[in-house]
Amino acid sequence: MEITERQRQILCQVVEEYAETAAPVGSMTMAKLFGVSPATIRAEMARLEALGLVAQPHTSAGRVPTDAGYRFYVNHISDNREQLGDIEKREMRQRSFERGEHALQVRVSSQSRADAAIRRAVDVLVDLTGNLGLATIGGQLYLAGISKLFTQPEFLDNNRVQAVSKLLDNLEPWLMEAAPGEPLNIFIGQENPIGRNSQVSLIISKFRSPFSDRSYIGVLGPTRQDYLKVMSLVKYAGNMLEEGL
Repeated sequence: MEITERQRQILCQVVEEYAETAAPVGSMTMAKLFGVSPATIRAEMARLEALGLVAQPHTSAGRVPTDAGYRFYVNHISDNREQLGDIEKREMRQRSFERGEHALQVRVSSQSRADAAIRRAVDVLVDLTGNLGLATIGGQLYLAGISKLFTQPEFLDNNRVQAVSKLLDNLEPWLMEAAPGEPLNIFIGQENPIGRNSQVSLIISKFRSPFSDRSYIGVLGPTRQDYLKVMSLVKYAGNMLEEGL
């Protein structure tokens, strides 16, 4: 996919702004951030839209990322391991990561039993991300934070709630059968093998535990989320549990 450096930066900024505000991102906002005219931003947005990376919900609205746009963003931050945004944002994000990792370490290390440690790690992920948390413990799926998930603005639509419920009903057998093999697995929107129309992202980490060599911990939330933060925390939780258990 042909995309310029400025278009890449604009797309990444759209993903992050939309994650923070839940509102379509307009050209005026981007123009101020990039120091160019709104007309220049509109032209770049039009190119990103033609590539299927952003969409315009309404004629007069700004843009929101598509599943393909989120996938581009996730691949970019995964491949390059770079901190996106200005220096102040990078520093704030780093402090947020460190606080989250510290919270996981402190609250999970106090648990003496493996099953209790895994449950506590899930509960901490729910608190830190606002998403639904999940983990496999033996042959069972532990879920926490369903109410937090459904208070997010995306789930005011009952059809989406039903789609997510269907996904959750089928998640445990799918995990057992598919057994995703990467240390960190990210399924965005339509990429989800079940509940494709639920417009959620599933981010899970595989780790070894006393229960299985293929245990999983992760979160499920709307496609609109802080991927850099959530991916970092989920991966850290998996590594911490594998080392500690």
